[in-house]
Amino acid sequence: MAKRQNEQLHLSDALKEFIKENKLEKGMNKVNAREAWKNLMGNGVNNYTTQVELKNDTLYVSLSSSVLREELSYGKTKIIKMLNDDMGKELIKKIVLR
Repeated sequence: MAKRQNEQLHLSDALKEFIKENKLEKGMNKVNAREAWKNLMGNGVNNYTTQVELKNDTLYVSLSSSVLREELSYGKTKIIKMLNDDMGKELIKKIVLR
């Protein structure tokens, strides 16, 4: 644990520092990617989504509908841009729909 600093920090800054010091960024990115997918895709797509997993810079999405998978495959670049914009950083470079 780091030494206590006498200066006052905002809670958000303290949490960011804690995440960075304890090397929790990868795990937080995985959670953020899952939440971004859930928020952006809405109930229609989420009902057919069985699993969302971020590995390195690739987002793996498992879908139970082959028709939806085919439909989403046409807009992969737009989906990647929307997800990265929602998370505020360029985490996802590729989406694999399965």
